[in-house]
Amino acid sequence: MKVQCITEESLFRPEAVRWRKRMDLLEPMGDVMVILPCSMRKPYSSSRSHVIFQKYTKGIQEVIITSPFGICPRELEKTYPIQSYDTSTTGEWSYEEIRVVGECLREYVGEKEVIAHVEGGYRQVCEEYLDNAVYTSSGKTTSPESINNLKIEVKKHPKIKGRARTLHMLRSIARYQFNTKKADDLIPDDVKIIGRFDRRLIRDGKQIATLHFNNGLYSLNLEGGEILRDIDVKWVKIGFELKTNTLFSPGVEDAHKDIVPNDEVVILKDHEVVGVGKAILSGNEMKKASKGVAVKIRHRKK
Repeated sequence: MKVQCITEESLFRPEAVRWRKRMDLLEPMGDVMVILPCSMRKPYSSSRSHVIFQKYTKGIQEVIITSPFGICPRELEKTYPIQSYDTSTTGEWSYEEIRVVGECLREYVGEKEVIAHVEGGYRQVCEEYLDNAVYTSSGKTTSPESINNLKIEVKKHPKIKGRARTLHMLRSIARYQFNTKKADDLIPDDVKIIGRFDRRLIRDGKQIATLHFNNGLYSLNLEGGEILRDIDVKWVKIGFELKTNTLFSPGVEDAHKDIVPNDEVVILKDHEVVGVGKAILSGNEMKKASKGVAVKIRHRKK
């Protein structure tokens, strides 16, 4: 589903606000990051400009700056809603866009070294909100001179190895989706990843979750639901035997306050995991509603 972000008011869409807030949970890898402009084509890595950039930035922490979402670390570029929003990329930014994006970027960068490969409004954001950055673009980010400058600067820094990058990506997505750093527990060091498109996460022969190609988010198996229970997030409590794949609101005794519609949730009875599925209502709505579906169950204990 496309997220239309046409006007400045899009800065305050719930999806954009939620995205920026959850960027606080993420931690960049390595001693340096490369800042890049967004592109019209999504995911960014499929665009002509980013195909060129990644010839030289692969193995280095990359972060794309964009309005209205603020920033997108490369590892989250295929995650909803950042993988499906439409907006103008004229390079001209308003004061409010610069402020909102700049504050988000500054918080994410912290004390890291920065290579800023940007122009126009993107560069203005970096110049106003970052104290120290090396600028590598000379007029156009894809010009031979600019790309050569980027190549020279990137070579000064060690690259992050593949397995570490993969684990970092999987944990970053989990942190974003479940809104807690504790979600790292969903991705143990010895996790096996099976599949080219939808990717199944396996631990000790049991499937924890599936990372979906179409939205870049996890759907849980019962094993993953037990981890969610243990980190105390996205739970829905009931007091009866779950015998169908639909949980109606009158059957909900309590629900985690952080649940929003379409969240992955775990169903608990007496602290035992009895099902996992997708929320139809928010946590507060589930508790208050006297009718209607609260959760669509995907897997349940039988």
